[in-house]
Amino acid sequence: MNLCLVLKYKRGLIYLMFRYQIIIEYDGTNHSGWQAQKNAKSIQKEIEKTFSKILKKKIKIDGSGRTDAGVHSKNQSAHFDHENLILNKHKLISSVNHFLNKKNITIKKIIKKNKNFHARYSAKERIYEYIILNRDAPPILDKNKVWYLRSKLDIKLLKNGAKKLIGTHNFNAFRSSNCQAKSPIRTIKTIKITKKKEKIIFILRSKSFLKNQVRSIIGCLKYVGENKWTIKDLEKVLKSKNRNCCAPPAPAQGLYLSKIIY
Repeated sequence: MNLCLVLKYKRGLIYLMFRYQIIIEYDGTNHSGWQAQKNAKSIQKEIEKTFSKILKKKIKIDGSGRTDAGVHSKNQSAHFDHENLILNKHKLISSVNHFLNKKNITIKKIIKKNKNFHARYSAKERIYEYIILNRDAPPILDKNKVWYLRSKLDIKLLKNGAKKLIGTHNFNAFRSSNCQAKSPIRTIKTIKITKKKEKIIFILRSKSFLKNQVRSIIGCLKYVGENKWTIKDLEKVLKSKNRNCCAPPAPAQGLYLSKIIY
């Protein structure tokens, strides 16, 4: 039996818990981000509140990572522990989504896991997607879902610039000033760039990213793609390890947490 032994001491008792993974899709437009915060509408807080209401127990969820205000997710991963075996997952999904869908959040799956699974620490790879709408007319249907740019970007230059960022580097210049990661060293496995009609889609894969790293990378590549920077300028920023040398980060609304690989 896949049990998660969570040692919760309460009145001298040890509770044996079941661990569940949840896969979440959300529109981050009107939320303060993933992480629960006081006096703010966060994704985590809304999910915890709803599961606690339905399961009639206080539920705490741990996510694979944080997303900032305005960032969306196609497949965020999180886990929670519950003292009872959930026999009808489809019914539970329907019940929580009745409330969460009103907040532009949906639970796609609930998966029973073993005691060693952790949504954050078990992750082997994180995949982010960024979408630029590159045309004259501003978006209506894609409003708050893309970065709208009128200036035409050169796809070849974007791809050549991206090649310089693949691999293991010190990405100190590409992270937020309040990033709490101990090391700025990260390994980007791939940056795939494709053009589909009026949209330019970036897919970045790494075990982990620094705060604002993806958006900073896109902001810098945008400068390269519009010929504001040369490839050498981009390399100088990377080597500088200085945040002040970086281009302004791309806006949050074009960014999606696409998938977590375990």
